[in-house]
Amino acid sequence: MFIDIHAHAYRKFGVKQDGRQHFATPEQLLVRHAELGIEQACVLPLIGPEVYLPESTEEVMDLCEASGGRLVPFCNLDPRAFTNSPDAPLGDALRYYRDHGCKGIGEVMPNLPFLDPLVQNLFKHVEAVGFPLTFDIAARIGGTYGLYDDAGLPQLEQSLRNFPRLKIFGHGPPFWAELAQLEKPEDRAGYPKYPVQEEGVVPRLFREHPNLYGDLSAGSGYNALARDRAYAVQFLNEFQDRLLFGTDLCAVDNAVPLVDLLLDLRSTGELSEAVFRKIARENAVRLLGL
Repeated sequence: MFIDIHAHAYRKFGVKQDGRQHFATPEQLLVRHAELGIEQACVLPLIGPEVYLPESTEEVMDLCEASGGRLVPFCNLDPRAFTNSPDAPLGDALRYYRDHGCKGIGEVMPNLPFLDPLVQNLFKHVEAVGFPLTFDIAARIGGTYGLYDDAGLPQLEQSLRNFPRLKIFGHGPPFWAELAQLEKPEDRAGYPKYPVQEEGVVPRLFREHPNLYGDLSAGSGYNALARDRAYAVQFLNEFQDRLLFGTDLCAVDNAVPLVDLLLDLRSTGELSEAVFRKIARENAVRLLGL
């Protein structure tokens, strides 16, 4: 029924990979997916040093190969790789991963500004290779992970302009919080519960930049829809060709309320079967060539 655009898995680890929880093994992830009605999932390597113990793209490729096609590898590459400079030759590695079965890059999450020359260099090479790019985003520099942007997402907007052929999958609290106008600036770092009184910058970016897509995974994606059901239906229908179901499953027991929300919207007729299927699986099939 579903294709998960955003999942994580590690081989067995003796320590908690982020200091708080043990991440699912590939075998545990497959069991959980079967329970949720997920037929296939993209596994995104976590490589950044800010929070997570890193895993290699090669490890993710191996565990996906052993899954019989149920797990699909993404690659990941830090923009500081090779030369830690804005002219780092990142394209060769990206082409290698593409030619060996990776379907995208992510989760790109160094705690650097979107417009840092190192990040812009990565975007340039990813655009040339043809991968979609999944980012995570932060509301500050330091003490966290994720690409930094200011309120109103001006750096993301400039990146969408700079690389119009780069399909960028928006993800994370400071992205989805700006679905609506913020009551307080600090709300962008969390999960606003108030309804959408006035649209925020995110719907405008979707309308103006056809290379922006929406990764609906995690608490941030779910909250963006659950905070205002009527607006969620409007948003899902308007951007039905550019929104993708995901879980962001880390620990095996993480809740995934997005499954029930989308199923309920379909059962009540608020989402048509055609729109539901696009968001649940067909957009992922089309964009990733699954």
